[in-house]
Amino acid sequence: MTEQAQPLDRTLVPLTGLRGIISRSMTQAWQAPRVALGLDVPMDALLARAKAISAETGVKVTPTALMLRALALTLKQHPRLNALLTDKGIEEVHAVNLAVAVHTDKGLVTPVIRDADSKDSVQLASELVEMANAARNGKLAPSAYQKGTFTLSNLAAAGIDWVTPILNPPQVGILGVGQTREAVVVRDGAPAVAKVATLNLVFDHRAVDGYPASLFLRDLGACLQAAEL
Repeated sequence: MTEQAQPLDRTLVPLTGLRGIISRSMTQAWQAPRVALGLDVPMDALLARAKAISAETGVKVTPTALMLRALALTLKQHPRLNALLTDKGIEEVHAVNLAVAVHTDKGLVTPVIRDADSKDSVQLASELVEMANAARNGKLAPSAYQKGTFTLSNLAAAGIDWVTPILNPPQVGILGVGQTREAVVVRDGAPAVAKVATLNLVFDHRAVDGYPASLFLRDLGACLQAAEL
């Protein structure tokens, strides 16, 4: 077997192209002093709200679209999470530009919805579908992946309960979401069955301390539970 030949019992996937970019980015992110916080959030009201908006508008509004809306609103109240960590320091960004993790045949990409805080749930739902389809078909320009300030990684479709994603540098925060599942909760002192999803916030401890990060996750959970989106 020559030096260049590959064994017949394995397949080599070179760390080039998109796979190489992902590898370098993940290596950089892993070096950050990251911390994860988790919160179980009842989703019954959010699911009902998504169904109601879809019926009213004729546009399919998914829980993910409402989650983007809740994220945008909550990040405006907690600017330290809507920030970038650079050589100059912590840059709190005024615009909320939400990157969304999208799985493609070639690997994970994170296209960005710009100015998400200025868009309602229907606009976010439409843009999310268009953006994800274009990403999977390789039709997004490089600029579509730039200027993100916070990332959402939703793996509910994979059927897992929770995920602690890796940071998307230079962003200081990323939210991981698992599937909505039935769980027993306590309401008015009595057990009840509710649809619950686990949210995991991963943040860069150099930019954010645990307490303010906890307040952000608490407020995000309250926004999702109220479902006034």
